[in-house]
Amino acid sequence: MAAIPITRSISIDSDELVESFTRASGPGGQHVNTTDSAVLLRFDVAASPSLPEAVKNRLAELAGSRMTREGVLVLRSEGARSQLLNREEVRERLVALIREATFVPRKRKPTKPSRAAKARRVDEKKGRSAVKAGRGKVRVD
Repeated sequence: MAAIPITRSISIDSDELVESFTRASGPGGQHVNTTDSAVLLRFDVAASPSLPEAVKNRLAELAGSRMTREGVLVLRSEGARSQLLNREEVRERLVALIREATFVPRKRKPTKPSRAAKARRVDEKKGRSAVKAGRGKVRVD
């Protein structure tokens, strides 16, 4: 079927997605007991040939409790009363989550405060100490 573009170099095949439909909770009107408008999307991240290993690892961290132990990402949408709108919304969330996992976080470079910064800090502490020391009772001799 059609490929879903994630980035310029990454796209996932729509055959990799498994959608199931259930009844949504909450108000719904006349068709509330008959229409299956909530969408449950499953994407097997671990078995996906479309994603590089590094993206799979970052996606597992980002997904948190939405990822099963078997490596299946489960997303649910029931915000709209229309099944079509819920399908579109859950697919957009999947694409956004994978896109976020493609960004490689920069390594933090540990830094040390300069000698001048340390001296400024000590001077500020001494100044505060002097202000507080001056708040004592006034002695009259």
